[in-house]
Amino acid sequence: MKTNNSLGEKVRQAIRLDRAVRFVWKAGPGWTIANLFLLVIQGVLPLLALYLMKLIVDAVTFSLSAPDKASAFQHVALLIACAAGVALFNALIQLLSGLVKEAQSATVTDHMYDVLHAKSVEVDLEYYENPQYFDTLHRAQQEGPFRPTHIVNGLAQLGQNGISLIAMAGLLLSFHWGVAVVLFIAVIPGILVRIRYSGKMYRWQREKTQAERKAGYFNWILTGDAHAKEIRLFGLGDLFIQQFSSLRKQLRREKIELTRKRSVADFMAQIGATIAVFGAFGFIAYRTVMGGITLGDMVMYFQAFQRGMGYLRDMLGGMAGLYEDNLFLSNLYEFLDIEPKVREPLHPHPVPHPMKKGIVFDRVGFKYPSGRGKVLEDISLSIGPGEVVALVGENGSGKTTFVKLLCRLYDPTKGTITLDGVDLREYGTAALRREISVIFQDHVRYHLTARENIRLGKIQLAAGQEQIAEAARDAGADELIARLPKGYDTILGKWFEEGEELSIGEWQKVALARAFLRDAQIIALDEPTSSLDAKTEYEIFNRFRQLLEGRAAILISHRFSTVRMADRILVFEDGSIVERGSHEELIQLDGKYADLFEKQATCYR
Repeated sequence: MKTNNSLGEKVRQAIRLDRAVRFVWKAGPGWTIANLFLLVIQGVLPLLALYLMKLIVDAVTFSLSAPDKASAFQHVALLIACAAGVALFNALIQLLSGLVKEAQSATVTDHMYDVLHAKSVEVDLEYYENPQYFDTLHRAQQEGPFRPTHIVNGLAQLGQNGISLIAMAGLLLSFHWGVAVVLFIAVIPGILVRIRYSGKMYRWQREKTQAERKAGYFNWILTGDAHAKEIRLFGLGDLFIQQFSSLRKQLRREKIELTRKRSVADFMAQIGATIAVFGAFGFIAYRTVMGGITLGDMVMYFQAFQRGMGYLRDMLGGMAGLYEDNLFLSNLYEFLDIEPKVREPLHPHPVPHPMKKGIVFDRVGFKYPSGRGKVLEDISLSIGPGEVVALVGENGSGKTTFVKLLCRLYDPTKGTITLDGVDLREYGTAALRREISVIFQDHVRYHLTARENIRLGKIQLAAGQEQIAEAARDAGADELIARLPKGYDTILGKWFEEGEELSIGEWQKVALARAFLRDAQIIALDEPTSSLDAKTEYEIFNRFRQLLEGRAAILISHRFSTVRMADRILVFEDGSIVERGSHEELIQLDGKYADLFEKQATCYR
């Protein structure tokens, strides 16, 4: 899949922070401000706690030689009480910070799902026929919901650690400049290790995206309802379990090996850091023994070195974490930056209502971007208001693609499609599609109530509208819905509690009702009644003809008993229209249509 991101662009995005910050701010500005405020307080409190500890140690030391030990201890007790108060206040701040972070994280996660869903709906149908798109989507879904929060929390944590580090570094510089230098040198190897292995993990994850998706596919096969019958009938369970386990084992082994190498490198870095810590401790202890500093100073400086090292490690680690988060978040940017191929016009024409001239295909050709051969070639025809046109032909002859072009799910690669003389590309896609009602052979089964299933054809209707029941009657679905336990309020399908499963033919009737409710000017039915018996299909299409009244209709069917009811029949073969006319005219022509009709008729004799 080609996007507008070159490798250089991806690298540039990997070091950007502003986009992630905007995601988090837009999701919850109040939570972001609260989080930052609490983190600043947390950055100052360690210095206060450390200074109180120095005062306590010095006061205890003084008390050992004081003549009035009771009075001296009162001073120590007061300092201890102050330290306890600071500790309790710090615990309260940490509690509030945890609550705020949890709320912010949940808010940002939900917002990022909204962003992902909106983009998924926006991208062209073309991308859903491209495996590279699914790799990109999979990576975006993995990283998008939580990485922006990580980044903003990381930035805030950098600020907190920076405040604390400045205080500790000031203390250490006042003691000896060499200790401050050691503080910085000790943590650098560990940070370099993290940055190096973050890049390795990022590259490994991108390389293994398809394997991850394939494992997810096997999991879906094994646990979903779509394959449950065949899994059991053909004994496929062990096969798919083995394939899933094999993929997961391979992925697990490679990831553990990466983690092992990083752990070894981390341990080597920690050896140097530990030597630095205890070397500094020895130097501070030596100065104390030699009388250069007090015992309280020793405790304060050593804790300052330890904490300063921790803050610096966290600070540099936070920078490495930001690098890692942005590196992985570039997967989300790659998805969000996909450019639509079906573009909106700058100044869209209003869709005519009612249409007067109808639809015209003028020498239309189309080829899928995936590189397959031409699917449609030199298609020219017109469909007027109130006219029913049937498309017949063998599977793969281009009939369904014809309907997709009409709905502007794709744009033709050659020629034009017009509605009342205006190119479809000059209409807003949403406004155009509101005037088209389509039901495909692979229609969707929504696990919602029967009422909601039908209402999806026209979502602006109130759920209790009589039009829903009328559409169900037109599609022959009213009687079957009336037999359900809760009528129109019965949940269809077995995914949720109290759901009722329908037969394939019953699902088809519900989908037809959804299409009839839409009240569109153009109706396209792609094998809409293939699972219905011939009698029911005949009754539905008789009713369908009565419902047209100025609408244009396109019917795709392999049943010639239905096709012959159309005003005109177009015979597709290898992406071209090879015959056209009424049923009687095509029978007299004795060509492709007559041959197909005769073969089907033979089966009923």
